Amino acid sequence: MIATLALRSLVNRRGTALLTISTIAVSVALLLGVQMLREAARRSFTSTVSGVDLIVAARTSPLSVILDTVFHVDDAQTNVSWESYQKIAHHPDVAWTIPLSLGDSHRGFRVLGTSAGYFAHYTLADGRTLRFQVGAPFHALYDAVLGSEVARSLHYHVGDAIILSHGLGQVSFRQHRDRPFRVVGILRPTGTPADRTVDVSLEAISAIHLNWWPGVSRTAADTAAARPSDLTPESITAFMVGMRARPMLFTMQRAINQYRGEPLVAVIPGVALDQLWNLMSTAEAALSAVGACVVLAGLLGMLATILTSLNERRREMAILRSLGAGARTVFALMLLEAVTLVSSGLIAGLLLAYSALWTLRPLFATRWGLVLSIEAPGTRSAAVLLAVLVSAILIGCIPAWRAYRVSLADGLQIRL
Repeated sequence: MIATLALRSLVNRRGTALLTISTIAVSVALLLGVQMLREAARRSFTSTVSGVDLIVAARTSPLSVILDTVFHVDDAQTNVSWESYQKIAHHPDVAWTIPLSLGDSHRGFRVLGTSAGYFAHYTLADGRTLRFQVGAPFHALYDAVLGSEVARSLHYHVGDAIILSHGLGQVSFRQHRDRPFRVVGILRPTGTPADRTVDVSLEAISAIHLNWWPGVSRTAADTAAARPSDLTPESITAFMVGMRARPMLFTMQRAINQYRGEPLVAVIPGVALDQLWNLMSTAEAALSAVGACVVLAGLLGMLATILTSLNERRREMAILRSLGAGARTVFALMLLEAVTLVSSGLIAGLLLAYSALWTLRPLFATRWGLVLSIEAPGTRSAAVLLAVLVSAILIGCIPAWRAYRVSLADGLQIRL
């Protein structure tokens, strides 16, 4: 009886009710959207190097190693000798390694000297590997592979010539003009720092620095002297390690940390990335707070709408009371109307959020590399929805209590 009466009352005021439901739906969709994007960003963040067991560098803090080798926002002060790299790379428990040499740039983008194993073993979120949008990995000495952001920002295509610069920075006056590179491949977008790197071989890094001094041009004989046998690097910035058996991971980490040849540190990427994400918890909390404030604004809008309409419904309440409805019945009616509005808003918000997720999923994967999984609301999302519903019930008690206290005579009075 009360449910039917509440539904008919909302239908009678369908314009205001639909506006209130729309406001709540948009705010809930925004809150859920922030939650989904935050979870997707965290999965993408923590899975940037999901296929790598260890990252080995000169001894420093684990966060510095991650910032330098994975995100390319730091600069290593000390390198790892080639001899130490070879010794660890040929250990029986090591399945593969990816050497990394950083220090050069191209128009503000980092240059990464590495091996062909980088394209085979570097694994991203959800087991994705580096894939080529066009072209292929480098083979010749002066071949270069571009990340998607580099190619897009600088309008490069396969076959274009590029000049690398010595050191980092947007503008450099120390360029390797005598040894240009040719673009042979462009990677697909990944949403990781791989999109913003120029990948070349380790031998190419050695070649462009062979007999090179800033401001001094090399002769043809110097260029011809860059033979493959002469291009073994003396040191590298760091290297990534993949183990044959995961149980040997901690044993290998301890052995590298105690290596006597030179001070090294072996970092487990997942652990270090979790620590780095925890440092960003303030920004994460701020996003959630913004979403909560939007939902609160929607609920307060619902409260204002119901309170405004309550003054116009004094006669309706009085007629219900005169027909035998008690004060508790009026209270339940008003509360049920508020709960119906919010429940409808929650359902509409869920549909809106998942519709937007389904529509924007390809764009986020292609443009930013964020893999948005279409799944049922998790524990955290369900808790958020439940909290919104409980808040709506508490807020709905305010107009319900006011209607409860309105006397029969008050509603039947004619106000001039």
